[in-house]
Amino acid sequence: MPKLIAESLIRDVPDFPQPGILFKDITPVLADPSAMREVLDRMVEWSEQCKPDYVVGIESRGFVFGMPLAMRLNVGFIPVRKPGKLPFDCCSEEYSLEYGTNSVEIHIDAVKPGQKVLVIDDLLATGGTASAACRLIEKLGGVVCGCGFLIELKFLHGRKALEGRNVLSLIKFD
Repeated sequence: MPKLIAESLIRDVPDFPQPGILFKDITPVLADPSAMREVLDRMVEWSEQCKPDYVVGIESRGFVFGMPLAMRLNVGFIPVRKPGKLPFDCCSEEYSLEYGTNSVEIHIDAVKPGQKVLVIDDLLATGGTASAACRLIEKLGGVVCGCGFLIELKFLHGRKALEGRNVLSLIKFD
């Protein structure tokens, strides 16, 4: 595939959110309608193969890509959020990331058994967040049909946490 416009717009921010982390800032991509259109077009093309019933967006940048993707696929959108942010009964799952631990939650009635769900986030790093979201969906009886990301940091080996899953990353950094 040809290089995306978005790749040239991503900027590195050293020592964010803590010393030693090189943060990949996607805000210039979000500000460019042509780049966003191209990213969403590629995500739609890839997503159509698994025919999802829902798109799950992981807080918060997963919402930015997940909601418009769900609309373009004509399916529902489900947020997976940090603890205490969802108003109804939730189940939660803890995960590790490259600079600590956290957990995510989903409403207990968000997915019914057998429904196919596509997980979307902006970045695949260690795979902890996406893997936790997949486990939440599966706890509810859903079937994860794919995990899509704008960026993959290959040196953190996040695909290992998603081994056996259908994974798309549009831009890869070694």
